[in-house]
Amino acid sequence: MPAAHIYEIFIRAPQQRVWDALTDPVDTVAYFHGTRIESSFEPGARYISRVVAGDRPAVDGEIEVFDPPNRLVLTWHVLYDAEMADEPPSRVEWLLSPATDDDSVTRVTLRHGDLALSPRTWASVKLGWVGVLNSLKTLLETGQALPPVDTGDRESGGAVEAQWHRTQAIDANNSVWELLDGRTHSADEIDDLLGRAYAAAYHWRRAAGTTPVNAARASWLLSRVHAVLGDGRLALHHAQQCAVHVATAGQLAADFDHLYAHESAARALACLGRLEDASIEFDAARAVVIADDEDRAIVEADLATEPWFGLTIDA
Repeated sequence: MPAAHIYEIFIRAPQQRVWDALTDPVDTVAYFHGTRIESSFEPGARYISRVVAGDRPAVDGEIEVFDPPNRLVLTWHVLYDAEMADEPPSRVEWLLSPATDDDSVTRVTLRHGDLALSPRTWASVKLGWVGVLNSLKTLLETGQALPPVDTGDRESGGAVEAQWHRTQAIDANNSVWELLDGRTHSADEIDDLLGRAYAAAYHWRRAAGTTPVNAARASWLLSRVHAVLGDGRLALHHAQQCAVHVATAGQLAADFDHLYAHESAARALACLGRLEDASIEFDAARAVVIADDEDRAIVEADLATEPWFGLTIDA
């Protein structure tokens, strides 16, 4: 799930007229879901949009940039839904520019960003802005906004949030390797490394389509991180969890998942100074047959990677 929605539309109207429509309460009622915007529009000022029917609050926030007739930036905090109201504010930016020499057509660019931590708002506005922009265009070109339209099925909040967790899990997992590059970690890097690895595990638990394989790989990564940092106790705990998840996954687990369950246990045991037990687990890892040539090359490189804490390995 991307953290922003970006839209662009061309309206047959002068730039100043389009700009006026963004801030005129009569216009907004016509094209913006029946809402009236209220603000002084000075940078730093608050604003609120209300649904005229019933005088219900819809959105509020702060005016960040007011540069007539070119650019309007404001924060966006949903009030029309209790779950979305609990999400952090996002940011809406309007950019206007002439699209013809005679200013008869205006290019309108809308960017709704800072949505990475607001999955329900992300889902709500994704198609909502399409309706708003088309209604604005129709109003300014014909004098009459669109009637209420069906903008199509929306994903449920739960489905969007689960997909968001999946995106975050992948990003966190990949970012761990930026710090697992053989360096000696500073205190700050240790905290950062642990945060990334545990974030990946947290998000995989809640991600769309997650399976015991994802749990196994998250546990393996945590075991590797703790082993690299010299914490054999936690490295072994996560290695054991990895093995449990691989067993639960059954046929879903790849051949290398079984190998890495043994490899992580071997590395953790070696970290604890239990070299005899570590050697047994390492041999079990080496005994797993990896069918794919590319996977086998990756595994061989991993088995040759320190730290092995004095364990004699035949990689």
